[in-house]
This record gives sequence, structure tokens and C-alpha cells, in this order.
Amino acid sequence: MDYQTLVFSGHAVKQMFQRRISRDEVKAAAAVGEAIAEYPEDRPYPSYLMLGIVNQRPIHVVVAKDAETQTAYVVTAYEPDLNLWQPDFKIRKRP
Repeated sequence: MDYQTLVFSGHAVKQMFQRRISRDEVKAAAAVGEAIAEYPEDRPYPSYLMLGIVNQRPIHVVVAKDAETQTAYVVTAYEPDLNLWQPDFKIRKRP
């Protein structure tokens, strides 16, 4: 995802700390990861679920982007669970 500035929400920082995910890992996942879901109706900005493989670790990052200012806001980040996601971490398993 292209952006000029990356801002971490308080919620994201808390979740990253609990999940032992670093800012650098999130930055890498957001910058070079693949958008696997788009949420254009999210407010105040459309958001995206990004998948990045960082140091052989899959990381999902939810990022909301203000297209006007090119600012991306990290909403949350987590390591996808194989019990919930297909092995490629791109498709959620059906219950």
C-alpha cells in the first residue's frame, strides 16, 4: 500500500504489544503486503486487510487510508490463526 505517513492507533499499539508484533513488522506488512480484503464503506476512511510475510511470519494488518493526505492508520495487527484461515492466510475458513 502506498502512503506518505503511517499512524498507529492506541488500540493497534496495545494489540501489537500483547501479540508481540513490532512496529517494523507492521510497517513492512503495510508497505509491501497484499490487500486481501477491502472495506470501502468503513468510516472515517476506507480500510484494507493486508497480508504481509515478514521474516517468514504471516501478519494481518488492518489499515484505514485517507487518500487525500496519503496517511494510513493502523487499526490492528495480528498473526492469522490456521484454525481460522486457509494455509495461504488469504481466505477465512468457513465454520
